[in-house]
Amino acid sequence: MANVSVAAEWQLLYDRYYRKPEIYQMKWKHVDLSRNKVACASFGGPIAVIRDDSKIVQLYAESALRKLRIFNSAGVLLSETVWKHPGGRLIGMSWSDDQTLICIVQDGTIYRYNIHAELIEPNMSMGQECFEQNVVECVFWGNGVVCLTQGGQLICIFDFKTMKPSKLPHVPGLAEDDLLQPICLTVREPKYTMSGIAEVLVAVGDDIFVVEEDMVQTIRFDEPSVDDSEMQNDDSGNLIGVVQKMIVSPNGKFLTLFTHDGRIVVVDMETKQIAIDYSCESALPPQQMAWCGMDSVLLYWDEDLMMVGPVGDPVHYFYDEPVILIPECDGVRILSNTSLEFLQRVPDSTESIFKIGSTSPAALLYDALDHFDRRSAKADENLRLIRSSLSEAVESCIDAAGHEFDVTRQRALLRAASYGQAFCSNFQRERVQETCRTLRVLNAVRDPAIGIPLSIQQYKLLTPMVLISRLINAHCHLLALRISEYLDMNKEVVIMHWACAKITASPSTPDSHLLEILLDKLQLCKGISYAAVATHADNCGRRKLAAMLVEHEPRSTKQVPLLLSIGEEDTALVKATESGDTDLVYLVIFHIWQKRPPLEFFAMIQGRVLARDLFVAYARCHKHEFLKDFFLSTGQIHEVAFLLWKESWDMGKNPMASKGSPLHGPRIKLIEKARNLFSQTKEHTFESKAAEEHAKLLKIQHELEASTKQAIFVDSSINDTIRTCIVLGNNRAAIKVKTEFKVSDKRWYWLKAFALATIKDWAALEKFSKEKRPPMGFRPFVEACIDADEKAEALKYIPKLSDLVERGEAYARIGMAKEAADAAAQANDGGELLERFRKTFVQNAIFDTLKMPFQGAS
Repeated sequence: MANVSVAAEWQLLYDRYYRKPEIYQMKWKHVDLSRNKVACASFGGPIAVIRDDSKIVQLYAESALRKLRIFNSAGVLLSETVWKHPGGRLIGMSWSDDQTLICIVQDGTIYRYNIHAELIEPNMSMGQECFEQNVVECVFWGNGVVCLTQGGQLICIFDFKTMKPSKLPHVPGLAEDDLLQPICLTVREPKYTMSGIAEVLVAVGDDIFVVEEDMVQTIRFDEPSVDDSEMQNDDSGNLIGVVQKMIVSPNGKFLTLFTHDGRIVVVDMETKQIAIDYSCESALPPQQMAWCGMDSVLLYWDEDLMMVGPVGDPVHYFYDEPVILIPECDGVRILSNTSLEFLQRVPDSTESIFKIGSTSPAALLYDALDHFDRRSAKADENLRLIRSSLSEAVESCIDAAGHEFDVTRQRALLRAASYGQAFCSNFQRERVQETCRTLRVLNAVRDPAIGIPLSIQQYKLLTPMVLISRLINAHCHLLALRISEYLDMNKEVVIMHWACAKITASPSTPDSHLLEILLDKLQLCKGISYAAVATHADNCGRRKLAAMLVEHEPRSTKQVPLLLSIGEEDTALVKATESGDTDLVYLVIFHIWQKRPPLEFFAMIQGRVLARDLFVAYARCHKHEFLKDFFLSTGQIHEVAFLLWKESWDMGKNPMASKGSPLHGPRIKLIEKARNLFSQTKEHTFESKAAEEHAKLLKIQHELEASTKQAIFVDSSINDTIRTCIVLGNNRAAIKVKTEFKVSDKRWYWLKAFALATIKDWAALEKFSKEKRPPMGFRPFVEACIDADEKAEALKYIPKLSDLVERGEAYARIGMAKEAADAAAQANDGGELLERFRKTFVQNAIFDTLKMPFQGAS
């Protein structure tokens, strides 16, 4: 009998059953849909209601001020606000995909509201033409709108996220002054077009145009009608004629037309073939048209809702009150003053179980459970009949349970599936658990207090993540949190949104008390971003609360920038240095550098080693003058001196930067300043002396370059300066440098010997060797001659070497083996040198003759 009662509510359209269960008795009071403009969001979304200012209505006891009221699908008031916008009458109103209410008034101004009836700034405009000509009609789709002006111009916004109006090409017949021909608009959504951009379909008289962003095309559907004996069509249907109303199917493939002679025609947009051609009883165009899934079309006149399918007689539903049709992906919600119903095709699994006289495996399994509850042996008989199809029967019961809105029926079908599953070893047991989880979520959001009557197909298409997002936007945070926990989803989004909403809604709550409330919930989710909540608190003008919240943020990368944004530079610097992240420290340094006076900035970084060192490292490369101020403010005079000295070297690398007097050039001045600073500290006496001598050397080198007119002296060493002077023949200058810098005689002999050898002035070299006995012997002369590859000159000085080891090595270097052997034999070094020479001169017989005496001596 249960099967009979369920199926008795169905209506048959040809061979397909449809059902229309009541979802809610509307909770609102004194709402007459005929007196109001109504916008209903898809996927069980909210309902916006405002008095229609184009109608003359009796106010009764209500205020003359128009109110925009937003209800959930069960008629529970969510929010309301007074409508007091200029711009003329409200022409169109619709919900976007993200549940923003879009309202377009006569002059093309767009007002946007969220679900809490809060105006979203700024207001937008459809453009100057809409303002001048006025909007007469607008057609919405998911995330866009097209408007028709009185002058026949089409203006389109393709995406509400960008809010950029576009003027569409001119459509023939729309620019007439009288516009006496019937005109209707519809839109083919972007996801169903080849170009990926919405197509606007415009019917002007008996012509239909497809308007794209940059072109207009005419389409004609004049193919013969489908020959079917079940179709009630009195004429040939070759020409459609004048179109009074049209809509596009949910998949964008079919176009439904209502013609001037009262025919409902459905045509394929691609093949241009006519799928349905039915003559209605009235030529008066319906007030509303909507697709019911993809199987039938609904047409609504006063008190009559007619459903037309491809074949067979239509089904009529009669209402004694106005209704609104709300298309969904799998059916149509029917909203009236008192109730909300859902018209859909009966799912195949439900039909197989509850159809009158059904003997399908699923029906027998459902019946077996009934017998089992009554302790009847018929239960076992039913199970034996469907044993081979038991898996199929269990799956059908699970699927049928998912499509049910009635909780009792859901429970019965799931019990039947579990009963059959106990006798079915190869069935996936997770299917029942998964469906139970889904139904628990759906039943929770279907509660009238929440008012989101999703079907299971809508839920899967919407996705749980979007559902949770819609719940938190409606401030149903507790339910959103429980669903997130139940489905093992991330709770962070819910808790963060709740925290931000709590801050906004608690302007008078003390910061410390509100912080305790927030932390109690924020701590439920590990790794949650306290910084994001603190940012919201700062945006709400609660800077102290923001500072208290950001203290709990564990990630320095989020904590430090927020501290800077709320003016907590000191704390930000501490946190950045504690993190050890040099990028964060530099971020804080540069921020404070720009915001604070120099002395205050220096004081802040002086006590923090990492910040100070990073600043110094950066300033050494880019901000020398600022770094000098820092060192002076901290008493580090020697560091300023080092900077000045470095600047002098950097200046020397650029020849154009050292212009000026040879004696008083900018480089010398810098070095002298550095010397003065070094002299003020006892610890840097050496640096002071070195800077003094460096300045003195530069002066002498400038003089030498000026006298010789050769830029070869500056920045060379004392040794190189002396050597260059000797090479140039300026012995007086060389002696002056030697005297000024107290060069030792030993170094002097080495430098002069090598300089004379460089210019191959052997006579001067010999004369120099005879001036007086060299302080370190004749080795410098020998080395200079050998380096110049002059053996003959070297032989003048080698015999004068007093050290036999040095003499032997010198002979060996110029290839004189016998002399080298003699010197080695005479050397008192234990035979080391002789043994080394023997290895060097392997083929020389001289060392063989010395072998025996050497061995005997040892």
